[in-house]
Amino acid sequence: MRDIAREIQENLDAIEKQYDVRILWAAEAGSRAWGFPSPDSDYDVRFVYVHHPEEYLRIDAMRDVIEWKLDAVLDINGWDLQKTLLAFGKGNPNVMEWTNSPIIYKETPAWQELKPLAMGYFSEKAALCHYYGIAKATLMGYLKGSEVSYKKYLYALRPLLCCRWIETYHSVPPVEFRQMLPLLERTSFRDTVEELLKLKARSEEKEQHPQIPQILDFVTQECERQNLLAESAADDRKKDWQELNTAFRKVLGYA
Repeated sequence: MRDIAREIQENLDAIEKQYDVRILWAAEAGSRAWGFPSPDSDYDVRFVYVHHPEEYLRIDAMRDVIEWKLDAVLDINGWDLQKTLLAFGKGNPNVMEWTNSPIIYKETPAWQELKPLAMGYFSEKAALCHYYGIAKATLMGYLKGSEVSYKKYLYALRPLLCCRWIETYHSVPPVEFRQMLPLLERTSFRDTVEELLKLKARSEEKEQHPQIPQILDFVTQECERQNLLAESAADDRKKDWQELNTAFRKVLGYA
């Protein structure tokens, strides 16, 4: 039996050695972090790394991603710290979600200092547009047929609940899907969603099942509502990136 946690750590060590970088943080992304993996779900590992300081003082642009491993079980990819901080500055919801993952494989003191600073760049506008876009694309691309994947239902429901969380609490939504279920009233629909989670845990990723009209109706109506909410939201992205510049220099040893 594969020891996945050990394999991940060994791969992270190998990345540091091969690329001569320092990994500041690594965590799980995707369905395992969201709390609804299938029996055959892979492990989506995302990490942030930093080069030696002199590598940033060059005229030729270096690659800012490391695409390490992709097989049936492990998907390991990383971003350079500079690229990551740029994404934070733009309020990129993907990066903020990775950062809040409940499944951490590595976390340095430097990253622990960076995290709360990065969360200060959360943008409701950027997040609402991002999550609405995911839900809408899933609805149009995967939920219109007579048979659907349970996975795709959840890939639409989760971003819609993220939008509801932002609408209600004006903060970064939780990564774990179940933490947002209280946003749904205790009705037969919520019972249907909770039953869907149980079915998803027993189903293979690509299994197709008969359409569940109650879920399709909710996703369709909520997409329409969230579209209006995203369009009307004010652009609240922070324009001052000085804090991120200072943090970047500090990690490099210049502050």
